[in-house]
Parts: sequence; C-alpha cells; structure tokens
Amino acid sequence: MLARWIEAAGIPTVIVTMMPAVAEERRAPRIVGVEFPFGHAFGMPGDKAMQRSVLELALRVLAGSAAFGTRVDIDIEWPVPLREAYKAWQPKEASPIVRKILASPQSGEAGPQGRVGR
Repeated sequence: MLARWIEAAGIPTVIVTMMPAVAEERRAPRIVGVEFPFGHAFGMPGDKAMQRSVLELALRVLAGSAAFGTRVDIDIEWPVPLREAYKAWQPKEASPIVRKILASPQSGEAGPQGRVGR
C-alpha cells in the first residue's frame, strides 16, 4: 500500500475510503471511513459543506493521531438511499474496455451475440 511506503519516509498519511474494513485489513496507517457511493469519497458533487466536513475530519485524524491503525468513521449519511445511489453510479452503457472484457471468452458473460464464454 502506497500510504505505508510514504509513512516509512516519515510523512504521515490518512486514507479516506468507502471500504474502511479493507483498509484496516491492508494495514492503512490512518483511516477515515465514509459510507458513500464509490467515486464520492468526499461527498456529493457541489456539496461544499459535506466535502469540507470530510476534509476537516481527515485533517483532524492526521494531525491528532500518532497511532498507526487509527480508524474514524464519519457520521454523515448519504442524502439518497445507498441502494439507489449505487445503481445511479453505474454508467448507462459499458465503456469500451468493459465491453471488450465482457465479450472475451474467459469472462463467462454473454458476448455481443449472446454467447457465453468459458
């Protein structure tokens, strides 16, 4: 993990993540957990107050914690039910690389002609 390498050089780090349990398993130095959809670690686009809250917490964790492995989960709820937010996060159509992967025989997914690989 890059954060541990940076820490080894004497520079403290904090990770803001939607997957704090994984960050703990990977032994991230300091963790701020957010229960937000992927791609929105600091909050909703345009919501400066939410983004500032996440940033301020991350800076407090960084400034006030010498303890390796510190984890703080932010107490902000996403304003839309997460199930809806995760669905909305997905693009309407697959990117070219995803289409290529899905069309490959190894993917196990239906290709462009409906064939399933494997």
